[in-house]
Amino acid sequence: MTALDPRLNAVRPDLADKTLEGRVEAERFVEGKPAQVRVGVASLRRAPQDDAPQDTQLLSGEMVSVFEDGAGGDGNWSWVQNWSDRYVGYVRTAALTEETAPATHSVSVLRTPVYPEPDLKTPALDWLTLSGQAAVIGQRDRYSELSFGGWVFTAHLAGHDETEPDHVATARMFLGAPYLWGGKESLGLDCSGLVQVVLHRAGLRCLRDTPQQENDESLGQALPPVTPPQYGDLVFWKGHVAIALDAETVINATGGPMLTVIEPLAAIDARAKAESGQGITVVRRL
Repeated sequence: MTALDPRLNAVRPDLADKTLEGRVEAERFVEGKPAQVRVGVASLRRAPQDDAPQDTQLLSGEMVSVFEDGAGGDGNWSWVQNWSDRYVGYVRTAALTEETAPATHSVSVLRTPVYPEPDLKTPALDWLTLSGQAAVIGQRDRYSELSFGGWVFTAHLAGHDETEPDHVATARMFLGAPYLWGGKESLGLDCSGLVQVVLHRAGLRCLRDTPQQENDESLGQALPPVTPPQYGDLVFWKGHVAIALDAETVINATGGPMLTVIEPLAAIDARAKAESGQGITVVRRL
């Protein structure tokens, strides 16, 4: 039997994705049921409990395969796999709906409130975040009605096929956002979450974690670490990734200042060498 990465394959000793039958050992195999994220942001955790590590986040409109409902001590968790980046984990069942609807729009601003009525004076029900998706089922005045309930200001949405090709400009929108392990939104995100969100907004899909991105050939040519980076290149060092602004500066979400900041590349290289004995490892040119 093959040992598969459990972050990218739904496999546990007691339960596994039926498509993996014959490749892994498990007590039983099940087919995943499609479901859709019905809230703005939902934590995907390593175990079915609120104090478990957050490995990543699911954004509104994303599709998942559900392999188990009723998980956790309170029975209110689902074990799922995200369709877009294949990440596996536990999410609160209430964040999902089986009544799926193809996304028609994506969020083009950092955050936008979801109102119970098309009226800016009503209290927000939820918040959608950049690159979140939604199915619009109606229009009234300046607002769009969403399939999973509520109304969003139409100007904060872009057509599902519309992209922002300048991922560096999108990354700049997050300057000052707090660092949060596993985060993918302006309230908090980590280095690889920043990369994934801004590339998604540019129409490019990629895996979630830094080592996965570093080895992802779909993200362009891997250049030697001594290569002076160009605008938009991805710059990797041990456990971290940044986006180049030019040959001397990068933008990244980092645990040093616990913020998304612009830093000199030379300082980062020196810090990486001090921490791990190895500086920049790869420059990827999209």
